[in-house]
Amino acid sequence: MTGVKNDLITEGQDAEVERDLVAQPHQLEGPVAEAETIAAEMSSDEQPLGQLGRRFDRRSPFFVGMAAAAGVAVTYGAVHVLESMSSILVLIGVAFFLALGLEPAASWFVNHNLPRWAATTLVFTIFLALLGAFVGAAIPPLAQQAGELIHEAPHYIQQAQDHSSAVGRVNDRFHLQQRITDAVNGSGGSILNDLVSAGTAVFEAIADILVVAVLTVYFLVDMPRIRTTLYRLVPHSRRPRAILIGDEVFAKVGAYVLGNVLISIIAGIATFIWLMAFSVPYPLLLGIFVAVFDLIPVVGSTIAGVVVAAVALTVSLPVCVGTAAFFVIFRLAEDYLLVPKIIGRAVQVSALITVVAALIGGTLLGIVGALVAIPIAAALQLLAQEILFPRLDKL
Repeated sequence: MTGVKNDLITEGQDAEVERDLVAQPHQLEGPVAEAETIAAEMSSDEQPLGQLGRRFDRRSPFFVGMAAAAGVAVTYGAVHVLESMSSILVLIGVAFFLALGLEPAASWFVNHNLPRWAATTLVFTIFLALLGAFVGAAIPPLAQQAGELIHEAPHYIQQAQDHSSAVGRVNDRFHLQQRITDAVNGSGGSILNDLVSAGTAVFEAIADILVVAVLTVYFLVDMPRIRTTLYRLVPHSRRPRAILIGDEVFAKVGAYVLGNVLISIIAGIATFIWLMAFSVPYPLLLGIFVAVFDLIPVVGSTIAGVVVAAVALTVSLPVCVGTAAFFVIFRLAEDYLLVPKIIGRAVQVSALITVVAALIGGTLLGIVGALVAIPIAAALQLLAQEILFPRLDKL
């Protein structure tokens, strides 16, 4: 005890010495001098820096004002930080979205007695094998058809200038050739600058794809740990309920991603068969184009159908009309047959919510926003049904 008391005395003396070495000479009059006198009385051998003061009154105007100002400042700073990181955050979101889409396949392999690392490796091996087979089968005819398109470009321009042809009549009515020329001339800059810009855009796109692929692998490997961490953030009393709802949300996202990809593949194959049957040029190129654009909800297949119908116009007007009718019929079959059967039971989002969500997502984040809008809407709808509506019904 004597040693402890001596230590406290020494600490108090040290504190007094430190105050004597700060901003001398101290003022002898005024509010600060009065506070210094009180501070000297508060300091003791046991508590050289004084006792802990009483807590701030959280209802006082000063505390409320400071808390509000700090909240505004933090929110303003967070918005600016998120805005500066928007591009990388979008990539992270897309990667996590794709990982959730591949998660059902990985979990299926894990449930059949495969380790997590082996299941993830197998899923990505299958994915890369399918992608490699697709690229290997598609690149030769794509290169051939792209070469034919370049070779036939003067012929198409001649057709556009021929007032007696169907393409020429469309050009005369809508002035397509003049609009394309004005767009090219109005872009500004030299051809070299355009080529550099195009090369930069291609390089950035490839880099983004690689980043998304790597992040998807990491997310898929660590999905159990990510899931556990997310649920650890929920209070213990609410954690079981959060697990039930959270797993249902993850399942909806995964079902939507896999179902949307499957429907897009069906759309591309159907388009390829139709174009081959009526000898429309570039069937494989246009089939892949339709499959990619069909991934975009609501408007993707419509845009692709318009482009394919325009290409079919180079064959004849009846083929163009038939192609447009084919896309209308396929869109109806997709909306009322394929979507309800493949992903409708899992997602359970009405047509109105689908359109509104796709429009809002597309406005906020472009194509990426439109792609993730529907599963996000499904998740919000589930949360409203399970949490919000039952609480409102009890009020």
